[in-house]
Amino acid sequence: MDWHYVDLQVKQWVMEAGDKIRDSFTETLNIQTKSNPNDLVTNIDKEIEQFFINKVRKTFPNHRILGEEGFGDEVNTLDGVVWIIDPIDGTMNFIHQQRNFAISLGVFENGIGKIGIIYDVAHDELYHAVTGQGAFMNDTELPPLNQATVKESIIALNATWVMENHRIDHNLLKPLVRDARGTRSYGTAALEMVFVATGRVDAYISMRLSPWDVAAGSVIIEELGGVVTNLRGNKLDFVSKDSLLVAKPGLHQTIINDYLKQGKW
Repeated sequence: MDWHYVDLQVKQWVMEAGDKIRDSFTETLNIQTKSNPNDLVTNIDKEIEQFFINKVRKTFPNHRILGEEGFGDEVNTLDGVVWIIDPIDGTMNFIHQQRNFAISLGVFENGIGKIGIIYDVAHDELYHAVTGQGAFMNDTELPPLNQATVKESIIALNATWVMENHRIDHNLLKPLVRDARGTRSYGTAALEMVFVATGRVDAYISMRLSPWDVAAGSVIIEELGGVVTNLRGNKLDFVSKDSLLVAKPGLHQTIINDYLKQGKW
């Protein structure tokens, strides 16, 4: 596989898709709900996913596609080359704010992340990595991630998980929130992962994300020496939903050992 060629194609398509999304800012959106009233999808989400699928099908007909809106293939394994696409990560933000959302696209070969691209459409910031070739924001190469401590860290964490919930004992996370320098929540897994990549935050925690939320970001983070696992410290399989802990080296293991392993869940 000529990954340089694939990378060039993906970047071109992502920029085209970004133009389409920006053009939609003045349009009236067709908004629908999915699993619950806060799980939203628009006609633009669907159109952008179909745009990518048409491009991939024409250019790489032997590749499979796993997409959030269900227009791709039924993917249960990552055998061969699989594209994992979220046309708009942060749809609620897209609808309400027209910012704090991103296109997220990862390309995997036999389970190994090869290309990760996350495009912050509103700010025209393209985060991208090809495994073994560094990670970049637009044309600027990002430096490797340094070690960090909890007390000096900003952690991206939705307040929902520090309240009583059915996914994790919130009492495990309360000490982490107390000990950290600060917490933030942006409502888009893709951007919260690249915020770890750029050092804007030091770790990101979420309880239940889908492969298209995290596939591209994992390639970028790991290229910089960061760590991506679920909250039990296990590797993600990128075909099923799971919890997520993304963090700088050292900080990741500290959060696992000193906070998450303190209780049973």
